[in-house]
Amino acid sequence: MAGEWREATLDQLGRIVTGKTPASSGPGFFGGDVPFVTPTDFDGRRVIESTGRYLTEQGADAVSGSRIPRRAVMVSCIGSDMGKAVVAGRECVTNQQINSIVVESGDDPLFVYYNLSTRKAEIRAAAGGSAQPILNKSAFGRIEIFLPASAEQRAIAHILGTLDDKIELNRRMNEALEAMARALFKSWFVDFDPVRAKAERRDPGLPNPVANLFPDRFEDSELGEIPAGWRVSDLTQVTAQITKGTTPTETDMSNATASDARINYLRVNAIAENGSILYDKITKIPETVHKGALKRSILRANDVVYTIAGTIGRVGVVEDDLLPANTNQAVAIIRPKPGLIPPGFLVLTMRQQAFQEELHSNIVHAVQANLSLGMISRANAVFPPLDSLDKIFKPIEALLRKASANRRESRILAALRDTLLPKLISGELRLSHSIKQLWR
Repeated sequence: MAGEWREATLDQLGRIVTGKTPASSGPGFFGGDVPFVTPTDFDGRRVIESTGRYLTEQGADAVSGSRIPRRAVMVSCIGSDMGKAVVAGRECVTNQQINSIVVESGDDPLFVYYNLSTRKAEIRAAAGGSAQPILNKSAFGRIEIFLPASAEQRAIAHILGTLDDKIELNRRMNEALEAMARALFKSWFVDFDPVRAKAERRDPGLPNPVANLFPDRFEDSELGEIPAGWRVSDLTQVTAQITKGTTPTETDMSNATASDARINYLRVNAIAENGSILYDKITKIPETVHKGALKRSILRANDVVYTIAGTIGRVGVVEDDLLPANTNQAVAIIRPKPGLIPPGFLVLTMRQQAFQEELHSNIVHAVQANLSLGMISRANAVFPPLDSLDKIFKPIEALLRKASANRRESRILAALRDTLLPKLISGELRLSHSIKQLWR
């Protein structure tokens, strides 16, 4: 290690705080404005400003020793999430599963955060090998850390933080884009607002090229009133294939060689509630298994995936970046007819509450709840004429494409950050003198 780097323990950097939960019997402790951080709030954000639960001032005062200020570094120190690190975005209280370091030594808290975020295995090892490992306050404080001069700490944190800031900006932008897409879809294809406006001789509030694609009257159907000329169809009429994934056998896996390329293998836990693919949850299978025993369930771009066992009803679309990929039997593969049904239209249709309520009324409650492919195939929805669907859906598709581009950019930035991170915080990659000077 270069001479200007020094070694310290966390408790030499400042105050170590172990959180605490207010007594549940205490009156009026929850429901206020003080964030109460638990490991469930460690959801991928670098900085936590909002939480699932909040304390009143009375509740926070009941555990006053657990208050931590903005920029404190919090680390989960119990259970399967042990070693996850985040930064407090505002004053908050944590529960007893979290140890925090309030940096008071003049070192940069963000540098400390980035250092700890690379050391999950080391943190778990410090807790011992019990079935439910716990890293207590004193053991947490004894964790060692190597630190460069403060200017270099700030420069490193700035470089990594800039990447994370852009990833977070993309995440927030996508929340807005996807909310707009859902709102427009519900208005146009569920509530039929443009059709109602035209039927009542009102301005639908849309540009004429879009407004002209909607009829001006309704007709009866098995699902109630729908726009004239639209139709109720089951999914078999708008898809090229409805199938499900496959799980390789132990023999399949043991026959693969170590030199086999590794292929993305999508399972239920890698599909988020909002439909995005969680790349850090994806497992891998050998390419020979992917092309051999699992060739029936090879995924293609624009396939719609729908979870049909265990956690049912998560729906997303397969993007190019995921491929090559395969999936297991808890995930249905719904392949839209190319050129007829935009995958985003199918995804938003299958996310609608009425669609899911109807489909899920057929769930089989065995050892594990599940939906059959037949149930999905027979599910009905309302579709505009297929020759005009692309044109009507185009404004919504533009929002979904922008969100997809943001996700792709964020994955590239995250890969760059993850490459730079261990090299910068260990001193393997050194910053130039001119860059460090900017942070003095």
